[in-house]
Amino acid sequence: MPSNFWMMINNEENFRITQARGFTLLGLKAQHRRKVQRITEGDRVLLYISHLRRFAATATAMSSFYEAEEPIWVNEGSTGFSYHIKLKPGVILKDEQFIDANLLAPRLEYIKRWNPEDWYMAFQGNLHLLPKNDFTLIEEEMKKLHFGKSYVPTDFTPPVNSQRRRRSGGRRNRQNQDGQPQTDQPQAVQNPSGQNQTDPPQFRPPQSGQGQPSQRN
Repeated sequence: MPSNFWMMINNEENFRITQARGFTLLGLKAQHRRKVQRITEGDRVLLYISHLRRFAATATAMSSFYEAEEPIWVNEGSTGFSYHIKLKPGVILKDEQFIDANLLAPRLEYIKRWNPEDWYMAFQGNLHLLPKNDFTLIEEEMKKLHFGKSYVPTDFTPPVNSQRRRRSGGRRNRQNQDGQPQTDQPQAVQNPSGQNQTDPPQFRPPQSGQGQPSQRN
């Protein structure tokens, strides 16, 4: 299971470089070292093209980061991409299938802190940690385009029967915690004085040698 879900943002030129290498290698900036250090094998990566505002591909991280001096990508800003991670390509869309981020942005948890019309400001910078639900939502839409009508979307809704079982089990647990009687425990009985006792009082005959109480004349 992946530990984290990432979104890597590049301009189109650097995206094409990653594309030309078969989405097997990803460059990351040193200024994001703290985030980069959290990337582990198995993490999922979403590739987003900044100037086009399009979601284009997904991949899986196949290594932790390592430093490399080979200048593969062009600088974006004042720094280059000195940290690399190996990738395994996932869902790769054709150019005409790239998903317009404007269509999905209103449904994403990640941009809730921004005004709806300013959603794109949430995608500033190169590396972002996404909620799992956001990543899954985007990748599901990509799969529909990539696989076509034959693709059956993943259903994340728990079965109704299992929900009912959990709810009924919860009621039973709450009843037990609230002190409701158990079938294997004796039930409390209320005596005439209003006090509860576990068992009703039993009559015990006087033992030998003990007489009835004497009556006063």
